[in-house]
Amino acid sequence: MTQWHGTTIIGVRKGDRIVVAGDGQVSMGNTVMKPNARKVRRIGEGEKVVAGFAGATADAFTLFERLEKKLEQYNGQLLRAAVELTKDWRTDKYLRNLEALMIVADKDNLLVLTGNGDVLEPEGGITAIGSGGNYALAAAKAIAEYEDDPEVIARKAMQVAADICVFTNGNVTLEEV
Repeated sequence: MTQWHGTTIIGVRKGDRIVVAGDGQVSMGNTVMKPNARKVRRIGEGEKVVAGFAGATADAFTLFERLEKKLEQYNGQLLRAAVELTKDWRTDKYLRNLEALMIVADKDNLLVLTGNGDVLEPEGGITAIGSGGNYALAAAKAIAEYEDDPEVIARKAMQVAADICVFTNGNVTLEEV
């Protein structure tokens, strides 16, 4: 079975600003299949929610669509929509086989969603997922000690991850809420 490998997605909250950034590399085995994929995007009515994914692309799009429906159902309340999505993700026979992680954010929340039913709010306002997630997370935590701009933190952390993780590149897509 062919292995599709990772990405790096990071979310940074600093003050009243939240950014979500992701790289653009899609790899199959040892081959870069696409260097400029868009793994971070705005969703929901008015595009007030930003979501980034790590994992299988088709699975991520399924989850984006489901989250958009939940946002519509719960009047744009991201936390409620995220909890309801992860309940479905964990219990639904079809959804529980999806292989992806998501970082989602609106003006009030920065969350990590998993297929295990987790809705996690990161301590310290920084989270990262994917193959380069730990590199980006460590870099961002170090940078956040002296930098107040979440965009600068995210971009520098993504560069560190791209320099270390072979499944992450420097083509960064960044969205702010």
